[in-house]
Amino acid sequence: QVQLVESGGGLVQAGGSLRLSCVASGRTFSSYAMGWFRQAPGKEREFVAGISWNGASTYYADSVKGRFSIFRNNAKNTVYLQMNSLKPEDTAVYYCAAGSRTGGSGSPGSNFGSWGQGTQVTVSS
Repeated sequence: QVQLVESGGGLVQAGGSLRLSCVASGRTFSSYAMGWFRQAPGKEREFVAGISWNGASTYYADSVKGRFSIFRNNAKNTVYLQMNSLKPEDTAVYYCAAGSRTGGSGSPGSNFGSWGQGTQVTVSS
């Protein structure tokens, strides 16, 4: 079973940037798709971005396209979410997720079976 630990959240002003990191352990990181999700107070958890096992394909929610970027470093067992031009509506707890099967595209419909504990991102106006 994979363990996921997120970091990099915090408080930032609108228009600012943050980079989230997620370190994985417990299985072969490079064989699995990875994703980032978020959950704002009173709302359901939503897909933010996903990346295929080999980094060749990436997917984004419409609300973050052009502002957020997902990438991975398989040598460091780490997936990142670079967030630029942040808006107050980006405020949420951000969760890292790992695909349940080897391979995988990381698309919104992928089966993500392992989750981190989450990291808070707060964007002030």
